[in-house]
Amino acid sequence: MRLLGSRLALFGLLALLVGCDHVTKHVAKTRLETAAPRPLVQGILDLHYRENTDVAFNLLRFVPESTRKPVLVVAGGAGVLALLVLLGRWAGRGATTVAVLLVTAGALGNYADRIARGYVVDFVHLAHWPVLLALVTLRRRAQKPASSGG
Repeated sequence: MRLLGSRLALFGLLALLVGCDHVTKHVAKTRLETAAPRPLVQGILDLHYRENTDVAFNLLRFVPESTRKPVLVVAGGAGVLALLVLLGRWAGRGATTVAVLLVTAGALGNYADRIARGYVVDFVHLAHWPVLLALVTLRRRAQKPASSGG
């Protein structure tokens, strides 16, 4: 019974996060759609409205729109379903649950966008994020203690 309660709480939190996702996207659409990018951290982070009909890095840009959209709807649905199952199974596992919850909320929010609007609203622009990711990764590797050879 306790597991059921934690799962219900988790899915309630998921619904709240997806709601927050859509509120922020609505605000972005109404306030940023026709505006110039708004810098938050000069040269690093800004708010810039975009309508994304593709996936990350525009990997499907060479696929015709008439094919791309159904593929994204089916693949996105499968991905969201897999994340929901994973979330239900990992309920109560601390930081892992939080990570899966956040990824699932983002995926579900984007999937709902794609179904309702035909595109995903993006508005947070992190310039040079691959460089930042590489620096964080290298820093973590440098901080790991060397394993003993036995």
